[in-house]
Amino acid sequence: MYRSLFPRDIFAEVDRLQREMQQAMDLSPSIRGFGRGGFPALNVGGTEKAVQIYAFAPGVDPQSLEIDLDRGVLTIAGKRPASVDDERKGADGKQATVHINERFSGDFRRVLSLPEDADPEAIDATYRDGVVRITVQRRATSRPRRIAIQ
Repeated sequence: MYRSLFPRDIFAEVDRLQREMQQAMDLSPSIRGFGRGGFPALNVGGTEKAVQIYAFAPGVDPQSLEIDLDRGVLTIAGKRPASVDDERKGADGKQATVHINERFSGDFRRVLSLPEDADPEAIDATYRDGVVRITVQRRATSRPRRIAIQ
């Protein structure tokens, strides 16, 4: 006769809602790039002379990467090949069932805005051991300096 306003297992329902919200937030792109789980993972930092971006892209051919800078917006794009099909075959040679596949493959694009003092003419990118290091020099006029008192 009396019905509860809440489902019987309220904790399961809260857990489901939390997962849905987390998925929605992880997939919403912005000018700063994707949240956690984006590929390639980025570390961004800097010194008084340069902005440094590290993109962790193991398994990506550096020749397939495209790095563009347009009006203060840096774009890193490319394609990560799918895992080798031979890895998914069982001992009998038949295709194995995949239950979890956490390795990202396919096209990717990361976009981030650079600070106003970044110099678009002084940018350098290197690739080593699956890590792309992008260094953007800051303009000399915007660097802090000490003024001597006469």
